[in-house]
Amino acid sequence: MSANGIDAAAAPREGEHLDLQALDAWLTAAVPELAGELTYAQFASGHSNLTYLLRKGSTELVLRRGPFGAQVKTGHDMDREFRVLTALAPIYPAAPRAIAQCNDPAILGAPFYLMERRTGVILRRTLPPELGVTPERLRAMCASLIDQLAALHAIDVRLPAVAALGKPEGYVRRQVEGWIGRWEKARTDDVPDIDALGRWLVEHMPADAGASVVHNDYKFDNVVLDPADLTRIEAVLDWEMCTLGDPLMDLGTTLGYWAQTDDDPAWQAMAFGPTMAPGAMRRAELVEHYAAKTGRDVSNMLYYYAFALLKIAVIVQQIYYRYRHGFTTDARFAVFDRVVLVLGRTAMRALERGRLGGA
Repeated sequence: MSANGIDAAAAPREGEHLDLQALDAWLTAAVPELAGELTYAQFASGHSNLTYLLRKGSTELVLRRGPFGAQVKTGHDMDREFRVLTALAPIYPAAPRAIAQCNDPAILGAPFYLMERRTGVILRRTLPPELGVTPERLRAMCASLIDQLAALHAIDVRLPAVAALGKPEGYVRRQVEGWIGRWEKARTDDVPDIDALGRWLVEHMPADAGASVVHNDYKFDNVVLDPADLTRIEAVLDWEMCTLGDPLMDLGTTLGYWAQTDDDPAWQAMAFGPTMAPGAMRRAELVEHYAAKTGRDVSNMLYYYAFALLKIAVIVQQIYYRYRHGFTTDARFAVFDRVVLVLGRTAMRALERGRLGGA
């Protein structure tokens, strides 16, 4: 992050460089209106798909591609992400405009696409002091985050371009069974809590609670904030898991990533935003705000929260699997097996206590 809080890119990580010559040749043909020298840098965050800042002359673009050595193709589907942005950008202002895509792995070793750059602040683990965020402002930012999710869920799924994004019928069952299956494929060690959680989710599965566009990875570090007004969301990023489905599953994912001060310290250390800072809403408050905004019945949110912890655990396990098998050498991933343990334990404790986590 730069001195003014704007999200900035830096030198690419080892093993994650792009073939600049091949990329420039492709770009010249795909977007011929651009001119000038091509340079690039990498955004340092992100545990899954890779994001780069391209500069072609005076124009800035963002390039997204799957990780090197990825074995989970559906989780890194650049063609799908491109189609989602193409469908949503005209009707959902927070969706960046998709510009061009390439499905030929000969260019960069994997499919990728380009989108416009939305410049702004991305909040990660802590609040940078230079932003001067008060507790009152942070609470308003939490409310804005949920408001933007509610706006996404309000999109008319009958619109042809939107309807083509997925089949919402049976979504909860597909998600639960699908993520349990992904766990089995990515398993490296036995984690009894994850196995028990999977069984509980199958045994207590609710009916679908409606159909909406669901982002499936919605949290503070996937939104871009206006530097002049941090309660205004300039863009929502990382659409690779977007589809049509149960909106409460989407809210559950946000709750799953939301760390509180009374959570397991190991999970607090993985915070995906300033959710423990003074003024931040707690998970139960997020649910209340969403219910007031949408009018939806949220009485069974514990189920969706528990499912979210399973899903996040599997995502973390998939990344750890790549590290364990040498597909990536990123040192951040060496302790992810322990994170999986914490997530399983957190979910089972929440179910035992009958509330959305916490001591």
